[in-house]
Amino acid sequence: MITEIKLGLCNPPEPIYLYVNQGEVDGESFVWYKFNISQDKKIPVPQRALIGYLSELRLTTKEFKGKDNLKLDIVVSADELYVIRTGIETNFAKSFLLAASLIQDFSKPLIIVANAGDENTVFCNLYDAASKTKIYREWSRDLDWATIIRDIQSLLGGVSSTTPSTPKLSVVPQAVHPQDIRVKQIRTLLDYPLDLVKEWLQFQNVSNPSQLDTSKINSLIKTMCLAWAADKCEYPNETESLYQKHVVDAVASGADELTVISTWMQELQAVKTGAV
Repeated sequence: MITEIKLGLCNPPEPIYLYVNQGEVDGESFVWYKFNISQDKKIPVPQRALIGYLSELRLTTKEFKGKDNLKLDIVVSADELYVIRTGIETNFAKSFLLAASLIQDFSKPLIIVANAGDENTVFCNLYDAASKTKIYREWSRDLDWATIIRDIQSLLGGVSSTTPSTPKLSVVPQAVHPQDIRVKQIRTLLDYPLDLVKEWLQFQNVSNPSQLDTSKINSLIKTMCLAWAADKCEYPNETESLYQKHVVDAVASGADELTVISTWMQELQAVKTGAV
């Protein structure tokens, strides 16, 4: 089946982002909204439901107030390409994942509904678009969300690309790669500026640490650690020697990297305090 292409003036083929949040703009209540960047303005979306084909599930890191925030991007192919963006720890994300985990065939359209809860929370209900049947799974505290996401991504990766409304899109779980998490945890521990990490990555012609080999990532971590320690020791060579001994050698012997870096920081801080 070939989809008819309408010729003439049109908008650029860019996705429409729906941001999940409960609020009010100019007296109009909403549970999700579009955002006009040029005007720095929220645009309420009055419809509470979106019908389409789930085509991709992404984890995306967005910076907010100098900190990384992990977002869940729910990509839906409909009359346009929509991306529903919400925090990975939100009730909306978890209620969506809970229902979506029961679906084995994503070649059929779904109805994604945003429902307002108490205290500005928003929940998600999922329906089979053909039967209007609600897809429901009991909540459990023992759920493994990472596994649920991977399972859904795996099924989406197998969706046939022969159906025009459900294109096969690549799954890029960048934010959960072990090397990305490693750099993020150490950067946070050191309170190292995120902008400097991004600048360093740009010099390597990459956007994420996971795109580099381990030796390069080790170099980045060493750079961050020595930058933190720059004013803790009187002699730079001494700082690097201590780093090699207490961090690099310890990790090579099987110690937990985050733990030994934290211990190394405490030791250097104690040396500085004692010197004063």
